[in-house]
Amino acid sequence: MTPDRASERPVRTRRALAGVLAGALAALLVLAAGVAFALLNKLFGPSRNIPSKQDPYECGLPSEVQQGFRFGISFYLIAMLFILFDIEVIFLYPVAIQLKAFGTFALIEIIVFIGLLMAAFVYVWRRGALEWR
Repeated sequence: MTPDRASERPVRTRRALAGVLAGALAALLVLAAGVAFALLNKLFGPSRNIPSKQDPYECGLPSEVQQGFRFGISFYLIAMLFILFDIEVIFLYPVAIQLKAFGTFALIEIIVFIGLLMAAFVYVWRRGALEWR
């Protein structure tokens, strides 16, 4: 190893370390600012104890609802169908971004995928699963 290369290596290492430390310092500053704002809010913010704040609140239902209240099955069915179709549509996004890189094969696969998705949607619709009773 020549003396020039040996002396260059620590300089590059110091520069890389300085870059990492600068990024970590920025993250620590943001974290410290968040903690400081939370503490300031706790110390100087309004803190009224209102009885309605202490009541349980869940899923958008008022707390006066009796314990035995049950949702209909159609609520859960529509929620599960929404999650299913939503997740399938999310898979289209990465392919749409890189469609030129993937080529014609990916376009054909996506068309088949959307066709199957539409067939499933029509099936669910015809079966009446989307009707609110």
